[in-house]
Amino acid sequence: MVGYDPKADGRNISKFEVALSGSLSGFVTRALISPLDVIKIRFQLQIEHLSRSDPNAKYHGILQAGRQILQEEGPTAFWKGHIPAQLLSIGYGAVQFLSFEMLTELVHRASVHDARDSSVHFVCGGLSACVATLAVHPVDVLRTRFAAQGEPRVYKTLRDAVATMYRTEGPLVFYKGLTPTLIAIFPYAGFQFSFYNSLKHMYEWVTPAEGRKNENLKNLLCGSGAGVISKTLTYPLDLFKKRLQVGGFEQARVTFGQVRSYQGLLDCARQVLREEGVPGFFKGLSPSLLKAALSTGFVFFWYEFFCNLFHHMKKADSEP
Repeated sequence: MVGYDPKADGRNISKFEVALSGSLSGFVTRALISPLDVIKIRFQLQIEHLSRSDPNAKYHGILQAGRQILQEEGPTAFWKGHIPAQLLSIGYGAVQFLSFEMLTELVHRASVHDARDSSVHFVCGGLSACVATLAVHPVDVLRTRFAAQGEPRVYKTLRDAVATMYRTEGPLVFYKGLTPTLIAIFPYAGFQFSFYNSLKHMYEWVTPAEGRKNENLKNLLCGSGAGVISKTLTYPLDLFKKRLQVGGFEQARVTFGQVRSYQGLLDCARQVLREEGVPGFFKGLSPSLLKAALSTGFVFFWYEFFCNLFHHMKKADSEP
C-alpha cells in the first residue's frame, strides 16, 4: 500500500524504510528509463517541427532520434547527465514517498477524511511532490543541462557545471523553471497517486479472485496507467519547464537547430504558440508517454517491492 493505511498496521514499516524504499525505487527506475528521458528532452528543446517534412529538423521520431544520437555521440549519450539524474531520483523518491506517508497519516490522525480516499491521495501526492521538488530542483536543472548539450560539451564534469553556471549566471540559475515545475508537479503527482489508487481498486473489481494474487503485475500495470493519464493532462507545463531551464545555455544548443530566449512562463507559452502552434505544446509527447508508462509503473512497482521486502525482513527477524 502506498501511503498510510490504518488497516495495515501489521505491515507498517519505519519512516526510514519508507524513505529508503523511495530512494531505491528512484535509483532502479532512473537507470532503466534514462535513454527515453534524453530523447524526450531533445524533442522538447527543438524549435523545428518534429516532422520529416521540415528539412531543418534534426529529430523527427523516437527511433530516428535514437539512431542519430547513437551515431553522432555514442551509446553513453543516452546516459548524459546520469549522475545528477540519479541524485535527483534518489533524493526525490525519498522525500516524496516519506512526505506522502506523513501527510496521509496526518489526515488520518486529524480524522478529516479517509486517508485511503483518491481525493486525499491527490492532494497529499501533489504536496509531497512540491516538497520533493523544492529539495532537488537544482539537481534537475543540472540534469537538463547535461542531457541537452551536444558535442563538444560545454560542461565536462558535474563540478565544472556547478562552478560555471554559478559564475556566469548567478545562484538563481539553479532554480530556473521552478514556477512551471511547481505548477505542473502538483497536479501531475496528484493525478499519479490518485489514479494509481483508483486503478488498483478498478483492477480488483474487474479481475477474478484467482487473478488477484499477482500483486506485482497489478502494481506495474496500475502505475503505468496512472503515469500515462497524468503526463497527458499536464504535459505542456513540462515542456515550458525544460525550455526555461536551458535559458542562457544557447551556445550549447546551436548544433541542434534554432534557439530561443524566454522572459518567463507566459512569454514562453506565447512564443511557442506563435511559432510552433498548439502541436508545439506537445512536442516530445510520444517518448514522454512511453517514459511515463515505464517510469511511473516501475516507481510504484519497485517502491511496493522494497516496502514488502523490508516488512518481510523485519517479520523474519522478529520470529523465534
